[in-house]
Formats: sequence, C-alpha cells, structure tokens
Amino acid sequence: MIENETGRLILITGGARSGKSRLAEQLALAGDGPACYIATAAVLDEEMEHRVASHRARRPESWSTVEETLQLGTALERVPKETATVILDCLTLWLTNKLLAEYREGMTEAEIDRLEEQVQKELTAFCAAVRTKPYRTIVVTNEVGWGVVPDTPMGRIFRDLAGRANQLVARAADSVWLAVAGYPLRIKPPGKDGRT
Repeated sequence: MIENETGRLILITGGARSGKSRLAEQLALAGDGPACYIATAAVLDEEMEHRVASHRARRPESWSTVEETLQLGTALERVPKETATVILDCLTLWLTNKLLAEYREGMTEAEIDRLEEQVQKELTAFCAAVRTKPYRTIVVTNEVGWGVVPDTPMGRIFRDLAGRANQLVARAADSVWLAVAGYPLRIKPPGKDGRT
C-alpha cells in the first residue's frame, strides 16, 4: 500500500476499475487530518448517480465534498481550511466535461490545438496552485489509450487530450502511482529495485 506517501502532489493513474479511487482514499485515511473530495463527475443519468453514491458510501462522513465539473482553480478555493488531504477524482471526467462543453463536429486542427492549449494552461495553473496550499493533493486519472483506437474524431481527440494531460500532471507531481488490479506500482520516483 502507499500509506506513507508524502509530497504536495500525487498522481494515481490506471485503467477502469483498477482501484485508483480506493488507493487514493486509503492514502487520505492514513493522513494527519480531514480530507476533502473534489468530485468532477457530472451526474446526468441513473448509472452515474449510482456510481457517485457508491463512492460517497465508502468515504467517512467527516470528509467534505466540493462538486466542480469545470473550474479546478475555483474548486481549490472552496476546500475547507482544516483539510489535510484533497482528492481530485477524477481528471479524465474533468477533461470529458471540458471537451463536451467545447467540442463540435468539424472542428479544425487549429481549433483543436486551441482547446488543448486551454486545457494545458488550466492544468498548469492548477498544479502551481496546489503548491501554494497547506494540504496534500491526490489526483486520480485514467489511462485511456491502452485499448482500441476510438472510431470517432471526438473519441480520438479525448484520448490525446487525456494522455497529454496525464503527462503534464505527472511531470508536476512529487510521485506517480499506477493502479493495477487494486495494487499500486510506483512510477515516480522509482524505488531502488523499481518497486514500492
């Protein structure tokens, strides 16, 4: 497990249902104070409502929640003062929200590039802002490029945005963990033997 992990910014990535959120929660529980969840999911249907309810049921009642689908910087400002650990769950849902707000059929390459520049700018500002906060921040994200190449332009744009966003946050992070079947593997910085 990763209970002893330190650092201002921690990234946990992995595939769907790999245990990313649970690992982030375990790390927050091992911290020295209350935690706050920044939830980026837009609850648009019954299935997503069920997922959100499952996540909430796992968390201690003492944890606070900030719901924010688009403005990560604003979400940080709404974190309660006594918070020791923030979990942003998840970066790829935030990217989905950004893309759905901006995407339209037939976008030019220049428009796609501007969208990516906007995403990169917002994430750079978020990573810088995290460094100024008194709490530790754990960012949960998904590896979406390991499967089938999406068959739609929007799907391919999302895959590329997510991959590059993950790289940006990983570069800024003090540590990066890959969740595989519920187990963490340290990617940055590696242990002496390459393991945790």
